[in-house]
Amino acid sequence: MTKQDRNFDDISNKFAKNIYGTTKGQIRETIVWQELENMLAFYPSNKPLQILDAGGGQGQLACKLAKLGHQVTLCDISAQMLALAKQQAQKDDLTLNFIHSSIQLLDSHIKEQFDLVICHAVLEWVADPIVILQTLKKYLKPNGYLSLMFYNYHALLFKTVTLGNFGYTQTGLAKRKKKTLSPDFPRVPNDVYNWLTELKFDITQTTGIRIFHDYLLNKSKAQTDFEQLLELEKQYCHEDAYLKIARYILITAKNRDK
Repeated sequence: MTKQDRNFDDISNKFAKNIYGTTKGQIRETIVWQELENMLAFYPSNKPLQILDAGGGQGQLACKLAKLGHQVTLCDISAQMLALAKQQAQKDDLTLNFIHSSIQLLDSHIKEQFDLVICHAVLEWVADPIVILQTLKKYLKPNGYLSLMFYNYHALLFKTVTLGNFGYTQTGLAKRKKKTLSPDFPRVPNDVYNWLTELKFDITQTTGIRIFHDYLLNKSKAQTDFEQLLELEKQYCHEDAYLKIARYILITAKNRDK
């Protein structure tokens, strides 16, 4: 980890309240899980997978995967996030491998490779995303799949302009406050696609997460008409026109190494 990379020990409880416990969190979790289920269908159904959830936070996805019988390793740089993940695993009577480490320093903890590697909402918090992607590839088996989700720079710019925050756009969307949930390094999608291609990944699917939710003029509709909103999010999440302004972009990529 570099000095610029983000550790969420100071706001781990804020994550639970302001992200996972909201309509935007429910949309994110639902569509991410939908795409992970599609990815799991690429593997033999009778064989438990070795899965690495890198930067897995509070362990929602890791626990759901463990419930399906897969062997899951979750790493996170935040001790408080790991503690919350362990609590959830104990509550569900699940056995997971927990590692307190940044992704960059996993070498001292892990030697094996995994069938599936998950890395969601990490790239936008680290100063050197290419190192993260290189490390993730090292732990992925040949022909294995990577599930990568990142915060979309274009969505942040679009939302900022629609709010009339023109001064903020002139700063290059630089954060004013350090300890907030607004990412330090929102990523330009084409940059991420190019990095993956250079690392010999084949991108097989791109999915938009929250393509409508964050642009609602009447915010109360997210609560009162949630099911209708969720269906629309699911219906259009693969449409290129909407994908470009999704708050997060989720990539399914296959390791081309043989």
